[in-house]
Amino acid sequence: MKRTALAGLFVAAAMLASPVFANEPAKDDLCAINLQKINDAMATSGQTSENNSDDIKTGIEKAKSEQAQGDNAACIATTTQLLKRIQDNNKGGESN
Repeated sequence: MKRTALAGLFVAAAMLASPVFANEPAKDDLCAINLQKINDAMATSGQTSENNSDDIKTGIEKAKSEQAQGDNAACIATTTQLLKRIQDNNKGGESN
């Protein structure tokens, strides 16, 4: 009886742990995911200044260019900065 319960606990632990690793996006996908988040945030965010909006659009074009060139690390860095900027703008903070 104890062996069956112990085996059941191991199986349950293995089943609960496996989805955590399966849900991690590949590095190739993180750029695309971030671009989608930016598009969603731009569509749902409130009014932004014209300069800020133009800067974000320029950043999106840069990220798409980096993605097309296969430079995923640069695309991820660019999109991460854009997401932070949008988040700061939505909070009313200043972005660098």
